[in-house]
Amino acid sequence: MHVRYPHASTAADVAAALGTDLEHGLTDAEAARRLAEHGPNELRAVHAVSPWAILAEQFKNVLIAILLVATALSAVLGHGVEAVAIAVIVLFAVLLGFVQEYRAERAIEALRSMAAPNATAIRDGRETIVPARDLVPGDVVLLRAGDRAPADGRLIEAVNLQVDEAALTGESVPVEKHAEPLEDPGLAVADRQNMVHAGTAATYGRGRAVVTATGMATQFGQIAEMLETIETGRTPLQDNLDRLGAALARAAFVIVAIIVAIGLMRGQPFIEMLVFGIALAVAVVPEALPAVVTISLAIGVRRMVKRHALVRRLPAVETLGSTSVICSDKTGTLTRDEMTVRRVFAAGRAFEVTGTGYAPVGDFLQDGAVVAPPPPVLRLLTAGALASDARVERDDLDAGWTVKGDPTEGALVVAAAKAGLAKAALDAALPRVHEIPFTSETKRMTTLHANGATVVAYSKGAPEIILGACDAWVTADGVVALDDGARAAVQEAARQMAGEALRVLAVAERDAATPDDAETGMTFLGLVGMIDPPRPEARPAIETCAGAGIKVVMITGDHPLTAGAVARELGLLRDGRVVTGAELDGMDDAALEAQVEDIDVYARVSPVHKLRVVTALQGCGHIAAMTGDGVNDAPALKKADIGIAMGITGTDVTKEASAMTLTDDNFASIVAAVEEGRAIFGNIKKYLMYLLSSNIGEIVLMAGATLLAMPLPLSAVQILYVNLATDGLPALALAVDPPEADLMRRAPRNPRTSIFTRPVVVLMVAGGLWSAAVNLGLFAWASASGRSVDEAMTMTFVSLVLIQFFKAYNFRSDRHSVFDRPFANRWLNVSIVWELLLLLVVIYLPILHAPFGTFSLPLVDWVILAALAVTVVPVLEIVKWMVRREWFGRLD
Repeated sequence: MHVRYPHASTAADVAAALGTDLEHGLTDAEAARRLAEHGPNELRAVHAVSPWAILAEQFKNVLIAILLVATALSAVLGHGVEAVAIAVIVLFAVLLGFVQEYRAERAIEALRSMAAPNATAIRDGRETIVPARDLVPGDVVLLRAGDRAPADGRLIEAVNLQVDEAALTGESVPVEKHAEPLEDPGLAVADRQNMVHAGTAATYGRGRAVVTATGMATQFGQIAEMLETIETGRTPLQDNLDRLGAALARAAFVIVAIIVAIGLMRGQPFIEMLVFGIALAVAVVPEALPAVVTISLAIGVRRMVKRHALVRRLPAVETLGSTSVICSDKTGTLTRDEMTVRRVFAAGRAFEVTGTGYAPVGDFLQDGAVVAPPPPVLRLLTAGALASDARVERDDLDAGWTVKGDPTEGALVVAAAKAGLAKAALDAALPRVHEIPFTSETKRMTTLHANGATVVAYSKGAPEIILGACDAWVTADGVVALDDGARAAVQEAARQMAGEALRVLAVAERDAATPDDAETGMTFLGLVGMIDPPRPEARPAIETCAGAGIKVVMITGDHPLTAGAVARELGLLRDGRVVTGAELDGMDDAALEAQVEDIDVYARVSPVHKLRVVTALQGCGHIAAMTGDGVNDAPALKKADIGIAMGITGTDVTKEASAMTLTDDNFASIVAAVEEGRAIFGNIKKYLMYLLSSNIGEIVLMAGATLLAMPLPLSAVQILYVNLATDGLPALALAVDPPEADLMRRAPRNPRTSIFTRPVVVLMVAGGLWSAAVNLGLFAWASASGRSVDEAMTMTFVSLVLIQFFKAYNFRSDRHSVFDRPFANRWLNVSIVWELLLLLVVIYLPILHAPFGTFSLPLVDWVILAALAVTVVPVLEIVKWMVRREWFGRLD
């Protein structure tokens, strides 16, 4: 039982196809039969994911697996402290990942909560309240102002019915509905004016509809199904870390096997070499990496909250740093979602009105100069406010202004307030005595007001309708006859406003009016042009994005003319194109992918279109972010590499499907989030450079000594201590390093490029090889100088730690000098001081000499060690100098 194009069919044909009676509805028995056939009118999960499956997924990470093996081996061989420390790190990372992904699966529950709990239906010829979940195709339902549509339906009656479809289509104002069939079967959802859809709400009038789709077959249901079936892509960081883990695992196995084998051939005890091999393996594998990554992301999330961005999925923070395209919804994201009067035309002259949103603050400009509103403008605004039902109120919670009622009428009331005309005072002076409501047929609303002993009528509506009812108009010289020249001037002014994407209303009045003649013989007062204005902070944010190499694309369900005008005002639309959903339907995926780079604005689009655009951008290699607030945005938000929802105007569905929510609905907050994302990835890279360079130094030192048939310069316990020290506080301190000054002047990082670009590898290897060479030479010299083995090993141990502390400061940047704000990271300063104190305890506390194999060094040894350790600084400075000149290729 299905009607393919109900909007293109008559109500009678739809009823016949559904086997229902438009007057009496279905019988209870037939409704029960259909309920058994079609199932309840509710959204269901297509593929439910169990919490256990989400938890198991966390253990598929290569690094986690390696760390679990290292934990087990350490425990078996008696290294309980090491085993417990690694286990805690693993547990922390696993649980945090589980919590984040479990919450992501709740998006479908938010969709369910938006469904109407009850509906008014006609059953057996009687009007009855039924649970919305029991509705079936063929049911006849009633809608009144304030009702939420319980299912998709074809209207069979619409009396002044207006429906708010912003959550579904992105339309910024309520849509006028009618019951007549539409000619084009392929109309976009936003243009199907004889349909109502589940989850949308009636704001005015009343209607009657026959249900055409329920549950998962509704537009909401299709969105829910897309949300369930969309595969969320892995972030570049996840891919990079998995590749790193696999590479380190192979390297650890090969290197440890070689060193252990050589040791056994030289007659070293098997158990001793096995413990030593495990120590080396732990040194190679960065066991603190999951913790450092998690802590980096978590701290970044805390910073982002202060900048009005709330992240739900931690890895998505890093994705922001790679974002190359932001696909932004228009209504409520780039614009304020508050209709605002921009221009008035009265007495043959045009006046600009400043101010945005519902705050009653602004000026009137004529030819660019501020002027007091002249009497014709005051007369026009008085009439517009009196012919409106909306009222403006200050919100006690945030001290902002809100409109109660229709947003278009709210714009008229606010414009009047800017001219000093308060709605309450006007209503008191000219009380309403009668009204002729707006209908989709008459396209106007007229109110009658007592004015002393007489009655005056005010009317507002479509310019062509109002103009046709007038025979006079107000000029600077008073009221004169409305001749053909005057009509042409008014029509031209209306065309100019419409050409600038302003929604145009005309206003007129009649003195000595009665309900029978109020809409004839009227006096034309003027035109009002309004628009949902861009957010004032959006343009600078877009310019900042351009400076950071990020393209901003508008994707909206609004009219292409309106979308293009807003985009031009924002500086978003320059050389690109405006494409409609209908044009997208004419492109296959390959054609869209070929053209997507040249398109700046998408208008009149559906959820499927948004999904296709995001997919095409990803197909071109972009990391795509999608912002939005309506249900219609949810599938694209989930598909995008980073979905960004609006926290104030956004629906629960959007927030649950997204990776990040803007708590202030401010597009500019995205720029702050991008900066944090770049900083977080940069800090993870700093940690890895520092750690792996240190590990290279340790491995090469041990391998070199083994190949040169020298005694091992470090014990297993010393290796483990060095590893814990360098993976500990200094590494964590690098995870919270302040962002580099030029971070937002760099192009987005190519997500397909490894963390380890050639310049980064050269820097790490240079630091590691220098460390190994210095320490190997030191050990050989100390051994040859008559010092004991314990003293020589202790000197090598201390030298290694000191070199790594110097490298911690050097690796705060892969390009800038260490002398550029060297001590800006106070946490690194504290951690180095703390680790130095611990080192002194290990060296000079007698009780620790035996387990650590250390020796109390004299002052002369410390002087030698400090002089050797500091040599790593000029080495790395020379390499950075070459890196800045791109000797080894591009940095990013």
